[in-house]
Amino acid sequence: MSELTLYSAKACPYAHRTRLVLAEKNVAFELVEIDLSNKPEWFAEVSLYGKVPALEHQGQRFVESAVINEYIEETFPEPPLLPRDAARRALARIWIDFANTRLATSYGKALWGATEAEREAAKGELAAALERAERDGLAQLSGAGSYWLGAVPSLVDFSLYPWFERLPALEQLAGFRRPAGLDRLQRWRDAVRARPSVHAIENPVSFYAERYRNYRRAQPSVAAATA
Repeated sequence: MSELTLYSAKACPYAHRTRLVLAEKNVAFELVEIDLSNKPEWFAEVSLYGKVPALEHQGQRFVESAVINEYIEETFPEPPLLPRDAARRALARIWIDFANTRLATSYGKALWGATEAEREAAKGELAAALERAERDGLAQLSGAGSYWLGAVPSLVDFSLYPWFERLPALEQLAGFRRPAGLDRLQRWRDAVRARPSVHAIENPVSFYAERYRNYRRAQPSVAAATA
């Protein structure tokens, strides 16, 4: 039995992040799938916030994917997924925060916004976030490399990627259209997707689209707003 346990949900992009990091570092772990629509009572004792991912290791429990991933980085340092240089590490954390506060937020509102106006505004925010990622992220930091910070992958790549795997489902269900000219972003996505750690747990677009539809059916207010 592994000494590390990850509580996850297959469709959750935040849990997806941590599974990618563990796979990239080849760390053995026990995977416990949590049904987020019917969470077991005991899960409240595992996760401080009652959400995934949650990590259990050596008697300690951790929540929040960005925190968990840095804990994994420090505990299992090979291969390194953060730069050694303090300034580059800070830049990595800025882009992880960008994923949390810009990309994920606008994605969620574009899909689940309560009104058409809110959803349309969120699509604009998401398009602007993608353009900024191309212009101020990859164009400034990756150089000739395939990944966000250059030639080798980092926590930034695995923190951003889950939303790009899900983006076609958003396009399918919400009519979102990616801005033209995001060539570096597309090459970055292809490079990350080709990694064995990513490919091993990839889900098809239909997987996400069906779960989004099921969520809408289960939430009358969302279903009414998106009808």
